[in-house]
Amino acid sequence: MNAPATIPAKGRPREFDTDVALAAALRVFWKHGYDGASMADLTEAMGITKPSLYAAFGNKEALFNKALDLYEREKLAYMTSALSAPTLRGVAERLLTGALALQTNDCDPKGCMAMSAITCGPEAESIRAAVIERRSSSSAALVARFEQAKAEGELPQGIEPMGLARHLLSNIQGMNAQAAAGASAAELKSLVDTALALWPTK
Repeated sequence: MNAPATIPAKGRPREFDTDVALAAALRVFWKHGYDGASMADLTEAMGITKPSLYAAFGNKEALFNKALDLYEREKLAYMTSALSAPTLRGVAERLLTGALALQTNDCDPKGCMAMSAITCGPEAESIRAAVIERRSSSSAALVARFEQAKAEGELPQGIEPMGLARHLLSNIQGMNAQAAAGASAAELKSLVDTALALWPTK
């Protein structure tokens, strides 16, 4: 008599929504920074145990990278659309107003999530390097758009694409820093209005 076929045991399904948990981790990293976000903070906010976190997302570094992917995909989507604006002023306006909307959103922490990794300790050097690489890629795309504007005769004489692109990014970074320090929505909007009033192209 043949032995009955063995039916493979099914793996136990996860008891949490990974998308919801990742969004919670994003807010923790955004609020506390990479170094400041403890595993206890993360598991509490995500509503899961440490073994479940490791099983679903990997270690803290892997979780941060996944959270950063989500941050760029959802929170910084305006940066991609800004590059398709027909004029350089349009690019600047979309970037500045997009950053303003992000920093005046009551649902999210203030400041820039990625900046928390740039200032992290030496034990997280790989995270810092990865964030710098991402920022360099975004900056290069913006400079390329400004170079295009120069080739089309849109930039005034004496203004270089790289310098103007970095000036714009500095305005956005400054806005993020002031938002993190508690600046009001009206104060942040005044920064945008002033930057656009001084913008050298039409």
